[in-house]
Amino acid sequence: MKSKKNEINLNIPSVPLADRVRPKSLTEFYGQEHLVGDGKPIRQMIEKLNISSFILWGPPGSGKTTLAQIISESTQSKFYQISAVSAGVKEVRNIIQIAEHNKSIDLRTILFIDEIHRFNKAQQDALLHPVETGLIILIGATTENPSFEVIPALRSRARVYVLNELSKNDLQKILNNAISKDEFISKLDIELADEDYLLYLSGGDARIMLNIFESSVVQNLSGEKISITKEVLDNIIQKKNIIYDKGGEEHYNLISAFIKSVRGSDPDAALYWLVRMLQGGEDPLFIARRLIVLASEDVGNASPNGLVLAEAAFGAVDKIGMPEARIVLAQCTTYLASSPKSNASYKGISKAEQEIKSQPAYPVPFHLRNAPTKLMEELGFGGKYKYPHDHENNFLIEKYFPEEMEGKQFYFPTVNGQEKNIKEQLKFLWKGKKKYD
Repeated sequence: MKSKKNEINLNIPSVPLADRVRPKSLTEFYGQEHLVGDGKPIRQMIEKLNISSFILWGPPGSGKTTLAQIISESTQSKFYQISAVSAGVKEVRNIIQIAEHNKSIDLRTILFIDEIHRFNKAQQDALLHPVETGLIILIGATTENPSFEVIPALRSRARVYVLNELSKNDLQKILNNAISKDEFISKLDIELADEDYLLYLSGGDARIMLNIFESSVVQNLSGEKISITKEVLDNIIQKKNIIYDKGGEEHYNLISAFIKSVRGSDPDAALYWLVRMLQGGEDPLFIARRLIVLASEDVGNASPNGLVLAEAAFGAVDKIGMPEARIVLAQCTTYLASSPKSNASYKGISKAEQEIKSQPAYPVPFHLRNAPTKLMEELGFGGKYKYPHDHENNFLIEKYFPEEMEGKQFYFPTVNGQEKNIKEQLKFLWKGKKKYD
């Protein structure tokens, strides 16, 4: 991929390339076809000049800010941009005052709030009335799940549009556009020897891609031709940008993929997601805690040692820390992933919880009650209780439920792993009184 011949003594622009080539219209905007393609919601908003408040939820560098600016330009709206990191209620109220003036002279006001998830409840509350009345059109941008980070009252007044991570094809189009149209870059003779590696380094973020590319060009301006090789790119950025926010949406995505891989008995995929989390800076103890829960929820009595190992792993990770803790986590992960699975205990307690919620709190039968005082003994507390160890096999068929619940069953052991033995034992003891067939 080449641009025009070099002119060495060029003034290097102070404005970053990503800002210099930011699209001004939808014809220059690449990606998010599900939102801006023909007949799609955001394109229709612009074409019909009927803009309503909405929130853009997507990964960094996917076009949230650019899209907001395009909407403003295309609809002749007054555009105000603030960041929730540094702005507060005062700034919002100032813009609301300006919006009141704009409305009096028939001007539409768009307020773009970057990282809107960082606004607290009070700050978000300040937006409710002006959004409700249409005084301002709110466009919020967030990398976090709005279900968790945006108050329900504001979500009900603003639709949520999800932006996807840019595809390889989208990134290539953005890069080609920058090389051919930017006044500075287009005058240089550039050979991009390893485009795929540049795209890999970007992590799907167009801004990062353009920043790395421009830095690589600027660092190698001497000579007739600028060759952007893997070595040049490595000098600019020593480590691939791993998109991971320990408090954000990707945190939940990765732990979900990890848990589901272990549950699905795929130790290889589980190790992959484990490494993704650890390299992203996840707390190893958080992962260890999740493995303890998984050991009971998904492995259960099919392999009871799983819980023992998971608890031991947590203690070991706590004692030794990283990087050695990754080995302990890998052992526990592969053991649980490779173990027979049963969620019978988890399902059992869930059924019992549902029963408690839907039925009265029946009294404890007298024969199961304790009798710590003489009066309670005289009232019959515990009087007819039969001690199992006085009987053959340390067992007798007895009623342990309230009378109103006789015959209820919550735990249905599987035939997986060691739980098969549990099932056979219970079947033998209860002799058809419970459903262990």
